[in-house]
Amino acid sequence: MTLPSVSPVETGRATHLRALIDGKAKPLGALGRVEDLAVRLGQIAGARPPTYDKALLLVFAGDHGLTSEGVSAYPSSVTQAMVATFLAGKASANAFARAVGAELRVVDAGVDGELASHPDLLREKIRRGTRNAAVEPALTADEVTRALEAGARLARDAAAEGFEILALGEMGIGNTASAALIMHRLAAAPLVDCVGRGAGHDDEGLAHKLAVLERAAARSDASPPLDVLAQFGGLEIAMMTGAMIGAASVRMPVLVDGFIVSAAALTAIRLRPEVREYGIFCHRSAELGHQRMLAALEVEPLLDLGLRLGEGTGALLALPIVRAASRLLGEVASLEDVLSGRL
Repeated sequence: MTLPSVSPVETGRATHLRALIDGKAKPLGALGRVEDLAVRLGQIAGARPPTYDKALLLVFAGDHGLTSEGVSAYPSSVTQAMVATFLAGKASANAFARAVGAELRVVDAGVDGELASHPDLLREKIRRGTRNAAVEPALTADEVTRALEAGARLARDAAAEGFEILALGEMGIGNTASAALIMHRLAAAPLVDCVGRGAGHDDEGLAHKLAVLERAAARSDASPPLDVLAQFGGLEIAMMTGAMIGAASVRMPVLVDGFIVSAAALTAIRLRPEVREYGIFCHRSAELGHQRMLAALEVEPLLDLGLRLGEGTGALLALPIVRAASRLLGEVASLEDVLSGRL
């Protein structure tokens, strides 16, 4: 497998950047965690990071063999229907992308169906959905490799095209089940703490989902990240993992959405620990396992709005905060300039 290397962020710049922010025309610490975010952006890109006006949301879509076990309240056909909705510009993510001035493209990582050509559809299908992880590995090692490499390439292509920041979203019926299994192994969390209601299970549906995932987990004791992806992963999750590594390799920050994207981030960080500082965790999902996953990653998200849609919606809502933080470094006068009249 050929994945790009990732350089650590410039941690030595933190003291300089903090002093720069402390010297702005405002009381010390008055902008709270926005100041922390500005420091991180400066560590990634330099003292004056880009304004991040040119932002891209990639929505990775894939189906899961586990849905045949009834782990989702919806059939797999909804994945393809929602891809069509994205491409028609009518999904929540489309509306939010327009609201914040971001471009949206859909990546067919593994939809179980043939999709019509569209200018905003990127065809990267590895196979038509994963295998049923309750009875066999979801993916082969070669399929995992191809998905990771495709994701890394897409991120690096976006940077070459001039995008300054990458947001990740997903669409895949059954993917909270896959994310829960990945979290169970890579965050070393009890499975019961990882399994939530997904897109809308009632109590009976949740109990059934947990029972299926217990059977899947008992089938394999995989714990290395690549093995976990092969046993339990989704193609959209594997491809997002590669995208995070690819973006970090060109020093481009990544807006991490909710539970499923965080599972990809967890995997990417286990493969390349340096990726952690390039990920901006955007919100705390209402999905049960997300808070524990964020704790395992030792990150604090920007927002907590009770979201559980996915699609990259939380990442898009956080984008204006990131843009504001970047402008704090480059556009706000120093207190010294204000007091001396040098404006």
